Amino acid sequence: MCGRFASFRDAQELVDLFEVGPDGVPDEVTAITPSWNVAPTDPVRIVVERHPRDGQGPAERSLRAARWGLVPSWAKERSIGSRMINARSETVADKPAFRAALRARRCLVPAEGWYEWHRPGAAARGPKHPYWIHPEDGGPLALAGLFEFWRDPARADDDPGRWLVTTTVVTADASADPVLGPVHARRPVAL
Repeated sequence: MCGRFASFRDAQELVDLFEVGPDGVPDEVTAITPSWNVAPTDPVRIVVERHPRDGQGPAERSLRAARWGLVPSWAKERSIGSRMINARSETVADKPAFRAALRARRCLVPAEGWYEWHRPGAAARGPKHPYWIHPEDGGPLALAGLFEFWRDPARADDDPGRWLVTTTVVTADASADPVLGPVHARRPVAL
């Protein structure tokens, strides 16, 4: 998957589609503007499911805001996230940047579709052609994702902005897919 996707549904529509719990939509989620061109480090919406701390009762889904590009909790600075927009499904359990999130912090990344650019034929040069990959029925995609909390060491303990929530999209090999394979070697894992 390349580094661009579209996400333009209304927050309330996502709440309904993904059966999000009754807590309402946080202000930081409603502040995310619809976009046909979501880029790395942009804010995105994620759907998370959390179990009650006491272990009693069912898990509840919520809609949250995150920055696209996972910043591991142990990272010294947030800039590493711009290089971690995707996590390969084949190695996600082994990579230190993704291991902890895979065990405990999985999410859905709602999207309308994603973009790929491809040079037709065997041309090494020349213009790339854009492809808009999306469900034919116009419905949303639920991309497999991971999320992480990163504490900014430059901010004070009482600063509400000291915690950054980041996310990554899990990708898989697309080479065997007769439609996607010729366009790009990777594809997001859509659930």
